Amino acid sequence: MSLESDLLIDRRRLKRRLFLWRAIAVLAVLGVALAVLAPRLRLAGRGHLARLTVAGLITDNRRLDEAVTALAGNDSVRGLIVYIDSPGGSVAGGEGLHDAIEHVAARKPVVAVMAGVAASAGYMVAVPAARIFARSSTLTGSIGVLMQTGEISGLLEKLGVSADAIVSGPLKDQPSFTHPTSPQAREVLKGLVMDMYDQFVAMVASGRHMDEDKVRALADGRAYTGRQALGLGLIDAIGGEADARAWLAAEKGIPESLPVEEVETGSLARRWLMGSFAPVLDDLMKTVLSQGVKLDGAWAVWQPVEASE
Repeated sequence: MSLESDLLIDRRRLKRRLFLWRAIAVLAVLGVALAVLAPRLRLAGRGHLARLTVAGLITDNRRLDEAVTALAGNDSVRGLIVYIDSPGGSVAGGEGLHDAIEHVAARKPVVAVMAGVAASAGYMVAVPAARIFARSSTLTGSIGVLMQTGEISGLLEKLGVSADAIVSGPLKDQPSFTHPTSPQAREVLKGLVMDMYDQFVAMVASGRHMDEDKVRALADGRAYTGRQALGLGLIDAIGGEADARAWLAAEKGIPESLPVEEVETGSLARRWLMGSFAPVLDDLMKTVLSQGVKLDGAWAVWQPVEASE
């Protein structure tokens, strides 16, 4: 057999092997795509409930707000469960998520389920729901706004360090970390806090169908247990997600067997990283908040009073 014949046979053999591996690769890709898409196709055909998990500190999150808002126009979404285990967070973050949930509630049934803590901004995001469930021991309420600052001018003076700022107006550098807050600035900052407080009260009054004066009587910043909140009209029932599903079935005709899909944003890698490190970050932020070292920003967050020794 000539050399050219051997080369031709080897080339044909190589082509067959290459075709085989290409076919295997294509089949593998199709298999993965089918595995990923099949559950979603089934959900699209049957419809499903969406579950939004609000855990840890609530901060402004544009992607999450957009993902929640989009549920209103998704025909495969029959309703929304908002599962909350949060001490609160920034006022802007709570407001954004509240408005997104309210947008969904205007078109579809929404229920809120409170876990261990659903206070301050954590309560704010619950009030658009048609029905709010909590455990008897859930800590909720804490309706209010706070703005904290630190000031170390005394320490700087002892260290022989001075700080100076050139500002365009007397309130431009207020509050400041390096000198006391002036009475004028304190009054202005109080006005900001009270305006945001009024907005918070209006959200609760609208969502809970309560008179604003009644809400204000409850909104002195204190937290309530779930059982206390039930008597005050801040929640509707004691229970968990199973009770919420039963209510949706009885009142809204949404079968308890309907599958539930989590509302998620970002890539799989990002979600994994956030899921792994979120508890650590939450504990760190709670420590920072409890020590009151924030320099500026308004928060609607529950801060437990530490018992004196």
